[in-house]
Parts: sequence; structure tokens; C-alpha cells
Amino acid sequence: MNKDIIQQVLEIEKRAQSIYDAAVREAEQLPIQAEEEAQALVEEARADAQAEAKEIVAKAHEQAQRESERIMAEAQQEIEHMEKLAMSNFDRAVNYVLDRVAGKE
Repeated sequence: MNKDIIQQVLEIEKRAQSIYDAAVREAEQLPIQAEEEAQALVEEARADAQAEAKEIVAKAHEQAQRESERIMAEAQQEIEHMEKLAMSNFDRAVNYVLDRVAGKE
């Protein structure tokens, strides 16, 4: 009977040691797993940030393009207005010279 009890105690100790060893292995893996998960989160955040940065740059480029086109259109209108004024003044100058040559003034 004592032999059976000793055998049971040994079995319980053996199972306890096995459970302890498994817990130690799991505990050793936790920092590694945490590091891997943290690295994955960092990579995900980096990818998200890069995607957002690309989107911001694309929007800024589009806005700059629209602003550039608006400025060019305004400049073209100003050029056309100046050309009309110049032609009007040119016509007046030609008429003035012709009048002077013809002796009308």
C-alpha cells in the first residue's frame, strides 16, 4: 500500500513537473510573440501612414494643378485684354499719323 501511495505521489510530481515545464516554455515564448505582434503593428502603422501620405500628396498635386491652371487662365485673359488695348491704341496711333499726314490736325 505504501508502495502504491509512493507511486501515486511520483506520478503527481511527474505531472506537476510536466505542467511546470510547459508553463516555462510558454512564458519564454510570450516576449517573442509580443515582439512579433508589436513589429506587425508597427509595419501596419507604417503602411497606413505611407498610404495616407501618398493620398495627401496626390490631393496636394491635384490642387496645385488646378491652381496652376486657374492662374494660367487668368494670365491668358490678361494677355488677351492687353492685346486688345494695344491694338486699340495702335489703331488710334495709325489714324492720328494718317490725319497728321493728311493735314487734318
